[in-house]
Amino acid sequence: MNIVSIIYLALAVFMIAAVWKVFVKAGRPGWGCIIPIYNIYLLTQIGRKPGWWVILFFIPIANLIASILVCIGIAENFGKSAGFGLGLFFLGIVFYPILAFGEANYIAGAAPPAPPMEEGAWAPAPPPPGPMEEAPAPTPPQPTAEQPPAYPESTEILQ
Repeated sequence: MNIVSIIYLALAVFMIAAVWKVFVKAGRPGWGCIIPIYNIYLLTQIGRKPGWWVILFFIPIANLIASILVCIGIAENFGKSAGFGLGLFFLGIVFYPILAFGEANYIAGAAPPAPPMEEGAWAPAPPPPGPMEEAPAPTPPQPTAEQPPAYPESTEILQ
């Protein structure tokens, strides 16, 4: 074996370890990263995309778009930005180890934190309240012993 083969093998083992760790952090089986096609399915699950997206990975051009969206979904579910997701796509050899061995934790459905707002900046309005429930019809007040009835009985009118 020459030195290039040894470096290539060491890099492959390192990347398997990094992706394994990402899978474990996301609550998926680590060994899934070495099984072809199943690892793509697990990546779609970590990125919170439907499982049928695996089919898109076999269609030219669609596979690039699906890969980018899955990488962005993975990054966001680890609390990172969409830019980090693009880093996962273009420079996975750098960004997957950062995700695996860094402080990032998997939070399903998480979005990156919003940037801080400046003093006096416009803030979006809160969402409207949910659908209004139909209020029950008001009940008429019941007369007390001290209070006479509001309407006289028909027998009182005739007397």
